[in-house]
Amino acid sequence: MSANSLTADNQQVAVSFRLLLSLYAIIPLCLLLQLFDSWFWQGFLQQSLPSSPKQFLVFQLIFGTPHIIASSMLLVSNTDYLKFYQSKLIFMTVAIAIVFGLGSLFIPYQVFYVIVAAWTVYHVLKQQLGVGRGLCRMPDWAFYLLLWLSVTAGLAVYIGIFLKNSLDAQQLYWIKLIAGGLCTGLVGAALICQRYAKTALGKWFLWSNIFLVLGSFYLFIQQYYFFAILVPRLVHDATAYIFYVAHDYNKHHLQPQNFMYRYAARCHLPLFIVLPACSFLLAFVLQSYGDNAINVVTEFFFGVEIRKAITLGLLGYLALMHYYTEAFTWKQGSPYRPFIAFSQ
Repeated sequence: MSANSLTADNQQVAVSFRLLLSLYAIIPLCLLLQLFDSWFWQGFLQQSLPSSPKQFLVFQLIFGTPHIIASSMLLVSNTDYLKFYQSKLIFMTVAIAIVFGLGSLFIPYQVFYVIVAAWTVYHVLKQQLGVGRGLCRMPDWAFYLLLWLSVTAGLAVYIGIFLKNSLDAQQLYWIKLIAGGLCTGLVGAALICQRYAKTALGKWFLWSNIFLVLGSFYLFIQQYYFFAILVPRLVHDATAYIFYVAHDYNKHHLQPQNFMYRYAARCHLPLFIVLPACSFLLAFVLQSYGDNAINVVTEFFFGVEIRKAITLGLLGYLALMHYYTEAFTWKQGSPYRPFIAFSQ
């Protein structure tokens, strides 16, 4: 958010499109690291980095889990939001329990994995393309053409990375071929749709989202799996945090309206750090100690060990709820929207 993004009437913070666009600098940075590693470092990074950032606990404590927890905290800490979305939250909780509880008894794990992967990729790319759509003013057909080409290409890359150990050479070849064809189609669609971007900033946003997918595909082909996942993950999570922090500042800076910001005001903490600090701290505690704490309690009282109750159970539930709620909480008519403004 830029300093000149404050409106004079109530000193609201506006989300800067230029700040959001700057996050895409991770794409050329990762590409340069890959090229330098290939040319000068004899593949040191490729051999040293894990196949996924999720294998780094530190990475999970920075990306992924914190922004999911922040989204949940934003929702549940404001009682007016909970009341507004109460029926949807109950419905989705029941649906998750049925599908992932009872469904796990007869639906193969691979099917569940592909479903969650598709939902994850859709969630990430719809957010980024949705932000860009505000600048490009694309018609529905153009937006959804780019979205579905991006999602299907991204899903192919995702499966190729995370299920590579269970795929044979022929299957992996076809995944790469399909992803390449979809990326080619995505570039062609972008060339057609870019006429709707009337400003230079709009065009930059459109092509940045295209290169978000193309960059991940290229890094996947080059077997730099860590970078292929890092690129969209960083852009998505950082974008989400910018929205969350701007929302909370605008909602609470004149008068704290929930317990979290009332305590922060007593401690004289800057509003900009409250949600990030709380979500990062909670992510650290849950990821590092949550499973062990649950095991100690269940073994003491019931003599039963429950594995990954927090990292798989609670955090998995929060992730699915996050994918669901983010699809409507930021749309026009949402109680979130009065606290979000934009500036170029």
